[in-house]
Amino acid sequence: MDSAVASGPPPGPARPEFWRSPLRGPWLTAVLGLVLLVGVTLLFVTGLLSYAAYNPDLAPVNDQTPDKGWFGFYLFSWPTSPYWLYRVSQGVHVVLGVVLVPVLLAKLWSVIPKLFAWPPVRSVSHGVERLSLLLLVGGAGFEFVTGILNVQLHYIFPGSFYVLHFYGAWVFIGAFVVHVAFRLPRALRAVRYGSAQPEAGTEEAAGLVSPRPAPPTISRRGALGMVGLGAFALFAVTAGQSVGGWWRRTALLAPHGKDPGSGPNGFQINKAAASVGIRPSDIGPAWRLTVRGADRQVVLTRDQLLAMRQHEAALPIACVEGWSTPDQLWGGVRLTDLAALVGLGTDTPHALVESVQRGGAFSSVVLRDNQVRDPRSLLAVRVNGAVLSRDHGYPARVIVPGAPGVHNTKWVTRVIFGEPA
Repeated sequence: MDSAVASGPPPGPARPEFWRSPLRGPWLTAVLGLVLLVGVTLLFVTGLLSYAAYNPDLAPVNDQTPDKGWFGFYLFSWPTSPYWLYRVSQGVHVVLGVVLVPVLLAKLWSVIPKLFAWPPVRSVSHGVERLSLLLLVGGAGFEFVTGILNVQLHYIFPGSFYVLHFYGAWVFIGAFVVHVAFRLPRALRAVRYGSAQPEAGTEEAAGLVSPRPAPPTISRRGALGMVGLGAFALFAVTAGQSVGGWWRRTALLAPHGKDPGSGPNGFQINKAAASVGIRPSDIGPAWRLTVRGADRQVVLTRDQLLAMRQHEAALPIACVEGWSTPDQLWGGVRLTDLAALVGLGTDTPHALVESVQRGGAFSSVVLRDNQVRDPRSLLAVRVNGAVLSRDHGYPARVIVPGAPGVHNTKWVTRVIFGEPA
């Protein structure tokens, strides 16, 4: 090993002169790193909020993440007000994740010579640092790739997206915190000293400056501008799915292929009835709604449900993939009124809501008591003045303010209050 080190690096990328870009240097790397510091921190916080919105500590059906242990230390009862909270937090999470892709790629490009540093490991501490970088780069790639695949509804990875993305996030953020702790002072110094390149081989160059740079074709500030332009272009073709309205036409990267049509039911859907095994007989005249309390059960036909007092609530649908709808005017029966049918008063407990769907995830959900008690929480039978379409959950679906889209269960057949979670 000593002789190999003494003889110098082998030909190829391990030699500093192999990398000839005049753009690489501590200033460019530091600026990109500081942008990622802010962006990744916001991504992690909104990701934590997204996880909390599922009320994962309430019931196994709400959370597919096993053995989360102390990783769930921050969980709290997800609120119903403001009703747009999940729409905003998850919209920011997804749009920002897409927008940061050019910044991440540029940052990795700027430090790629460090991946081939010679010798690969100089000491135990250097080996630990190299391992943390492996977790950092691998974790970043894994989180961004799985997140973007989920946005596009391409579930080609093994296992549940929620489990993989959850644990991947903690691995990545752990390596990220270690990296920031070691590199932030150097990054701040590099930005403070300006964009002038230090001499190759010096400590200030940090192994990033080429000893034989090629003639420049663009300035470092120009390169940053190109990265910024790429990020803005991705923002322009992504943000519309969260903003809604006219801007949705610009959302070229939003999930497509499920045309909701026009009219009162003409807004975005996630799961179509056919895709989760809904048969005409499941939602036809024989459909019944079972409402159960601690010691009482009521079975309702759709006509009996329609005969109950109807209420309205203007609420959006917001999905984990980042898309959301404008407020839709839902009409139906309050969940508290259903609870009253089985003898429950104002202290309505949590409720298990079950669908007739046969395939796909989230065929049932447990809603927390604060969600059930909100007067805007409905078992909806209409939207925008029209009967629910089949794909929007006919004959009845749950709509809860602030809840993730998959918790607004469609094709509901059973509501059980106080079911052990």
